Amino acid sequence: MPLLVMKFGGTSLATIELIKKAAERVKVEVSRGYEVIVIVSAMSGKTNELIGWVNKTSSIYDAREYDAIVSSGEQVTAGLLALVLQNLDIPARSWQGWQVPLKTSSNHSSARIEEIPTQNLRAKFKEGMKVAVVAGFQGLSLDNRVTTLGRGGSDTTAVAFAAAFGAEQCDIYTDVDGIYTTDPRVCGKARKLNQISFEEMLELASQGAKVLQTRSVELAMRFNVRVRVLSSFDPSPDQSGTIVCKEEDVVEKNVVAGVAFSRDEAKMTLISVSDKPGIAAAIFGPLSEAGVNVDMIVQNISDDGLTDMTFSCPTQDVDRAKNALIEHRVSGQIHFEDLVADTEVAKVSVVGIGMRSHAGVAAQMFNTLKDENINIKVITTSEIKISVLIDRKYLELAVQALHNTFKLEKQV
Repeated sequence: MPLLVMKFGGTSLATIELIKKAAERVKVEVSRGYEVIVIVSAMSGKTNELIGWVNKTSSIYDAREYDAIVSSGEQVTAGLLALVLQNLDIPARSWQGWQVPLKTSSNHSSARIEEIPTQNLRAKFKEGMKVAVVAGFQGLSLDNRVTTLGRGGSDTTAVAFAAAFGAEQCDIYTDVDGIYTTDPRVCGKARKLNQISFEEMLELASQGAKVLQTRSVELAMRFNVRVRVLSSFDPSPDQSGTIVCKEEDVVEKNVVAGVAFSRDEAKMTLISVSDKPGIAAAIFGPLSEAGVNVDMIVQNISDDGLTDMTFSCPTQDVDRAKNALIEHRVSGQIHFEDLVADTEVAKVSVVGIGMRSHAGVAAQMFNTLKDENINIKVITTSEIKISVLIDRKYLELAVQALHNTFKLEKQV
């Protein structure tokens, strides 16, 4: 019997009425002959509420107890959806992460999935169960403690189950009706994509697009899991949404697939750093140890044995970065004259697999920004992506101008 994975986010399960609507969607797939694994998030706002309770106990807390508390939101939702499905005469059972068991590393609050044994659920399907409602975002460590997978963990859970069980498809129901060429709230001409490749989706997600989490896309690409992103509020979902799939399965042939952006960026520059072997390791090693997520890196041309080193990071990491670098300067491990932080910048990226075979995309992007009188502070590229750092006040203008330049409102 074919198997389908369906994942419902918190906004899709925010009330009992919405849970009932989700159950009706599951019922349709069961009637089509599918065995269904449903992955659920906590009700909208519940995880933040639970985290708030933890923070009120202490600013420093045991991460194992944190996971035990914040994972409870998904457990409630799983049980409620299973009850509603049973009321619809569908054989359904809720499953917590440890019951599957979804085996993870022991990194509490940011655990990695290591294995999903299938025998327990397959045995229940053989006994007549039609729907397994699994609490997302959680698993079981080697020392038998509940773990959580971090933000977006339910998406990752869904794709991992689809890979482990060889599901026909993984449908991710959310509050948007698919993946757009850019954020429609920023650019009114944004167009919903019918398809997008794994590589493009991974780049868009890592550059600021919020629809799918990076880890879930990485898993889908590694195990070739066909993913569909669609709205739980769409009255006719069969042909809706966006399919994330292999490059060769994508019909649309736009050179650029989308424009992504991230507002919460900072540019940090170390002035007059010694230009010698090992200096990059001396700078970025301490930043890594401090948990600073470094993105773009640029080193200037050396002058009299000294150079400037610029990097970008999330604004929330600026203080940690400053403390780590100043601490290592005081200890004599690195030397620099000054550390300058600019927290009023944003990152804009154009992404598309068509860049592999089409020249001139970078020139078009840079000319567009020049025409809008937008200065580029930092540039980085990959095979299918070009990213620039600009003043944050020009972010919306840049996104709209680039969307127009690459004619993303039109399907090719």
